[in-house]
Amino acid sequence: MNLNNYLKEKRKLVDSFLKKYISAKKRRKDCPKHLAEAMGYALTAGGKRVRPILAIASYEAAGGTAESILPVASSIELIHTYSLIHDDLPAMDNDDLRRNKPTTHRAFGEAEAILAGDALLTDA
Repeated sequence: MNLNNYLKEKRKLVDSFLKKYISAKKRRKDCPKHLAEAMGYALTAGGKRVRPILAIASYEAAGGTAESILPVASSIELIHTYSLIHDDLPAMDNDDLRRNKPTTHRAFGEAEAILAGDALLTDA
């Protein structure tokens, strides 16, 4: 398999896992729906998923399978997304756009963005 195909395949795995994570989060009674929406908005905004793919590749190189490391690898993306949400806040960079979409604090408000980032970090 060439590198581009490998990256596409692993990105699809990670994206699928993250979509299932957000879908489950939205069904939970202990997570307000608006919070899960903000988390999902930021988490599924795109990106190359380099960090989780590197974790998967490293694990596979050591003899493991992508499926068995997928939850841990995907948690790296939760941490990365948390850092992006907080970096975009008015107290930091005050960015209006991230990946050609309004930043989480522009779309959901500053307080909701902080909580969404914190929840992603906690879940990771």
